[in-house]
Amino acid sequence: MRNDRNTSDKNLDSRTMKPSAAKEDRRNFIRTGTVISASVAGLGAVPMVHGQETSGGNSDTVKLAMVGCGGRGGGAVNDTMSINDNIQLVAMADVDGEKLGSFRSGAQKRHEGKVNVADSKMYSGIDAYRRVLDDPEVDVVMFATPPGFRPQYIAEAVDAGKHVFAEKPTCVDPAGFKICLSAHEQAVANGTAIVTGTQYRRQTNYVEAIKRIHEGEIGDIVAATSRYCSNGIWNRIRKPGMSDTEYQIFNWMHFVWLSGDQIAEQAVHNIDTMNWIMGGPPESAFGSGGRFTRPEGSEMWDNVEVDYIYPGNRMLSFMCRQIPGAAGDNSNTIYGTKGTCTIYGANRGASITDRDGKELWSMKGDISAAYRQEHKDLIDSIRAGKPIVELKATAESSMTAVLGRMAAYTGQLVAWDFATTESKLDLFPKDFDIKGARPEPEFAVPGQTKLI
Repeated sequence: MRNDRNTSDKNLDSRTMKPSAAKEDRRNFIRTGTVISASVAGLGAVPMVHGQETSGGNSDTVKLAMVGCGGRGGGAVNDTMSINDNIQLVAMADVDGEKLGSFRSGAQKRHEGKVNVADSKMYSGIDAYRRVLDDPEVDVVMFATPPGFRPQYIAEAVDAGKHVFAEKPTCVDPAGFKICLSAHEQAVANGTAIVTGTQYRRQTNYVEAIKRIHEGEIGDIVAATSRYCSNGIWNRIRKPGMSDTEYQIFNWMHFVWLSGDQIAEQAVHNIDTMNWIMGGPPESAFGSGGRFTRPEGSEMWDNVEVDYIYPGNRMLSFMCRQIPGAAGDNSNTIYGTKGTCTIYGANRGASITDRDGKELWSMKGDISAAYRQEHKDLIDSIRAGKPIVELKATAESSMTAVLGRMAAYTGQLVAWDFATTESKLDLFPKDFDIKGARPEPEFAVPGQTKLI
């Protein structure tokens, strides 16, 4: 059973599940040269839901738009084109207009007949996503932008009556988490789908292993360990003429307001797996970590370690790190009263052993199939008239990562209830201006960084 404590959030209107006035401020974050989409100007005024006309059968073409035309955006387009028939990419948007031409030509070469993006529907600039939301031809909007923008983009897409695919994480702070909860409820009311990039929820060995855990094959869960340890991450050098804001968006992984740090942007996959196993988010987090190898100007830590306490006094010892030359490990081990289940990331598979270490079950993994399956499930649910809405679970996992980061950054024990109902942390710049200056980057120091 999922833990639904956060649905009573005092910052949401209990009748409409809309964010409080303070949360609405983020809706107007683009300050210069922007025309607010007519379809999102009135919160709660839901237009005709795009794509509902396809629910009668598979003969109608579902039309897609891609917002965020980098590597992950290319992966999402390739995955959905590879597994779905009768779909077509009809629009694209990115803050960097130079990406659009090569993105379109690459997709056309790989998926002939499924890409029909006119020059007039290749939108660039910080407000490009709003051109997509205004486009009556678009049924499904896919978001692969830097995570800091994701809550608001999803919320506006839902208001515009679009179906959504959103990459993980779906939020990087408590303010974004509240926006996601509201958008989830609005999508349910709309009858629009939201599927997220948590592909392990559709990887067959994960599904089977967790089914067996929930059926009691390893007994009662006592504790668990989870590790997402890799060797490093990309860093992009500032180009001449870039404003501070443009550069931070260009090199977004290294700025916490955009990425949420590695625990949110990358390691959320394992956190999501553990929330799935435990039946919901934890009650508290206590963490530590630090930095040794990050480039100058990066706000990221190299490593984060968090002890999460889940209901029933079940502890998860969690670690993530990105340190060149260090050993890698992507695994989740769940200890039960009757046995142990280990689930590895990517294609390594999963197994269950008894208390003596004898293997009782094992299954190989196929992450490529899982990446494609999430897109098939999205399109199938739209066509069936039974849209999947899974934003709340992914938002909870994203917020669990944020909870661990808050604990590690501040050196404090942080409760889920505090982080989700009392915290005032809102990382999105109040003075956002794409051409504007940003404060000097700074990294968190436990004992000095304040818990707010």
